[in-house]
Amino acid sequence: MPGRPAPSRRSVLRSAALTPVAGLGAAACSPGDDGAAPARPTAPVDLGVDGDVAKGATKLYRDENVVVSRGDNGSLKAFSTVCTHAGCPIKKLEGTKLVCPCHGSEFDARTGEVLHAPATVPLIELPVEVKQGRIVASPGT
Repeated sequence: MPGRPAPSRRSVLRSAALTPVAGLGAAACSPGDDGAAPARPTAPVDLGVDGDVAKGATKLYRDENVVVSRGDNGSLKAFSTVCTHAGCPIKKLEGTKLVCPCHGSEFDARTGEVLHAPATVPLIELPVEVKQGRIVASPGT
């Protein structure tokens, strides 16, 4: 194109060297098919007996990617433990704080709210109820 100087050999080589690095960074932060968990169960999930979660307590069900908390009034809340930032399954509960192993996002297990970035979107709330003495989380809508 007239009027535009041709890029130097150094600029071309530097761009070629950085392109794969940028691609790796984007791939590391994308959910992808390898390692990303489904954001919610695909069918109702039996989590165990109703007494497993006491009033004021929170329990992480690692294999099901669900966390359940019971309020002081006895009401249950459940959330998907798939990080809303990059789709990583969260397997660590510290008190009432969920910690994502991929990029360090933190969530309140009782409300699903983000406590620490890079996630900016709360966890997905799941319908939960007690059926025949067992805690059951559903996919919802």
